[in-house]
Amino acid sequence: MQGEMGEDLLSLRLSVGRFEPTKKRKRIDEPNEKNLVLLLQARERMIRLQGSCNRHGLGDDQGFQLVRLLLICATAVDRRDLNSSTDSIRQLYRLASLSGDPIQRVTAYFADGLMAKLMTKNSSFYTTIMADPSPEEEFSAFTALYRASPYYQFAHFTANQAIIEAFAEAEQSNGGCLHVVDFDVSYGLQWPSLIQSLSDKATALKPISLRITGFGRSAEELRDTETRLSSFADGCRNLLFEFEGRLTGEKQEIQMKKNATVAVNLVFYLHTLKNYSQICTTLFQIHALNPSIVTLVEKEGNGGCAPGGFLSRFMESLHYFAAMFDSLDDCLHSKNRERLRIEKNHLGREIRSDVVFDGESEKGFRYQRLDAWKTAMERNGFKGVGMSSMSVIQAKLLLKIKSHCSAVDDHRTGTGFGISERDEGKAISLGWQDRHLITATAWRPAD
Repeated sequence: MQGEMGEDLLSLRLSVGRFEPTKKRKRIDEPNEKNLVLLLQARERMIRLQGSCNRHGLGDDQGFQLVRLLLICATAVDRRDLNSSTDSIRQLYRLASLSGDPIQRVTAYFADGLMAKLMTKNSSFYTTIMADPSPEEEFSAFTALYRASPYYQFAHFTANQAIIEAFAEAEQSNGGCLHVVDFDVSYGLQWPSLIQSLSDKATALKPISLRITGFGRSAEELRDTETRLSSFADGCRNLLFEFEGRLTGEKQEIQMKKNATVAVNLVFYLHTLKNYSQICTTLFQIHALNPSIVTLVEKEGNGGCAPGGFLSRFMESLHYFAAMFDSLDDCLHSKNRERLRIEKNHLGREIRSDVVFDGESEKGFRYQRLDAWKTAMERNGFKGVGMSSMSVIQAKLLLKIKSHCSAVDDHRTGTGFGISERDEGKAISLGWQDRHLITATAWRPAD
C-alpha cells in the first residue's frame, strides 16, 4: 500500500492509493440512539443477505474503496466524530458480506468492532454486537480452523518438537520425567501429538512420565481438557500421564518432580497480557522455575505499540486478518459452512476484541515483530535456542500434507503458505504470501 497507509497494508493484491482523512467535524460525546438503531438495522440486512452476494468477486477499485472507507471510519471513531462514524459504518454494512470476497468478509467484522467502540460497555447495543459465541460454538470453530488450516498445527508441532528435543537432551538425568507448564492450555489440542511421540519413545523397561500443568479460563473448560487428554493417553503404552488444571492467574506454587525436564509453553499467550510490565512479571516467574526449554509462538506484525495509537493498531489488525481471511479462502471451498463458522465464532471474535481493545492495553504487545519478542526475552534473562533441522522439515511436511491449500512456497516468493527460517536459525515463521503470520522460537535461562 502506498502513501500514509504504509507499504503493502493488505496481502490481497489490492492497488491502494493515498489515504486522505475526512475533515474534522464537531465532536459528539455520546452516540445517538436513533442512529445506533439504524446501524443495527443495516447490520441485520447484511446478515440476511448472506449467501446472495455476487460470487464473481470485487475488482481492485472496489476493494480499494472498501479499505479506504474502513480507515476513514476508524479515523472518525478515534476522534469520536459520531456523525461521520455512523455514516461510514452504514456504508460498510452495505458493502460488506459474510459470504463474499475475503475483503468483504473481513470488513463485516471490523465494522462490528468499530460500531461497538462507539458505545459504552454497559449499553445493550454493545452487548448485542460483542455477544460471545456459546462454548460449544467456540470449540466447534476452533477445531474447524485447526483441521482446515496449518496455522495452529504449525504452532503446536513446532513447539512440541523443541520440547521433545529438550527432553531427549536430558534423558540421562531426568529419570524419564517431563513436566510441561502451559500458560494457556485452552482445549489441549497441542498435547496429543506430544503424548503420542513420548509413547512411541517409551518402552516397558523405560516408561516415561508426563505431567501437564495447564492454566485455563474456567474450571469447566479445564475439566473437559483433562478428560480429553486423559482419554487419549489411556491408549498410549508405557506412558504415565497426569494433568493438573489451574485457573489463569492462580498464585499457588507449582510443584516440580526432582530432576524432571521442565518445559514452559507460551503459545499465543504473552500478547494477551495488558502491558510490558505484565510480560516482564510473567517471564520473571517462568525464569524462577529454571525450565530446560521455553517455547514461544506469537503472531507477527509491525508493532502493536507504535506511536500512532488506535489507528496504528487498527491498520495492523486489518492487515493481519485480511491475510488470515485470504488464506482461509484458499483452504476451504467458498460454500463450505465451516468457513463461516470459523470466521463468525473465532476470527470475527478476535477482530472485535482487537478493535475495542483500549486503555492501558494500548501499550500491549499485539502483532509485534520477531525482534520485539527477542528483545523482551533477552532482557528478562533468556537466550535463544536454535531450531533444529527436524523442526523445519516437520513444518514443511505439514504444509505438503495440507495439499488442499495452495502450493507450498519453499522460497517465500509470496504465493500461498510458506516456511521461513530466521534469526540465524533461531526462529521459524509460517507465512501467507509475503506476510509472516506466526513465528516460533525456543528459549532457556541465560544463567
